[in-house]
Amino acid sequence: MSVAVSNRGYFSDIYLSLKSIAIGMGITLRYAFTKTVTVQYPNQRIDLHARFRGIHEFEAAKCIACDMCAKACPVDCIYIDYTGRGKNAQLTRFAIDYSKCMFCALCTEPCPVDCIHMGKLHDLSGYTRDDTVVEFLKLDREQKLHTPIPLWMQKAKLPQWAQDEKDRILRGELATDAADIPTPENAKRK
Repeated sequence: MSVAVSNRGYFSDIYLSLKSIAIGMGITLRYAFTKTVTVQYPNQRIDLHARFRGIHEFEAAKCIACDMCAKACPVDCIYIDYTGRGKNAQLTRFAIDYSKCMFCALCTEPCPVDCIHMGKLHDLSGYTRDDTVVEFLKLDREQKLHTPIPLWMQKAKLPQWAQDEKDRILRGELATDAADIPTPENAKRK
């Protein structure tokens, strides 16, 4: 009698295992032929929302070194050094540490001359942690750029959308400012 009972449990276990495999394979086959949702970035463009907040774009020529953006930053990731005061202020350093930045856009709001904007680039890959600190003033003076060009965009052959974006940056054109926090003062200036 005990052999019959143990055989029943044995065959029951085999049946349950096969049933479980069949259910799992059914789910796998159901999703195997559906359209993929993975974007093969950077070969395919990622559709970003109009108010997407990416790496900042900074117009150094407009900056008056008022330090308002650094004061508004909740995580103290903006570093500004300047000499002089008021109209005689001379910007000597403007950097953002993206290892701290929350992309909250609070730095764009208080700027009286509208020189800092949220950009559309989101890839700031690098080889060291120091690469996450972008020296915008140095970038403007040496390369005449408002935002850094990501490492992957520096290669020769790029997809068309990436080449268009790289050309925009090299021409010095700003991305849309839709991600900037609108204020009554900013609306009056535009």
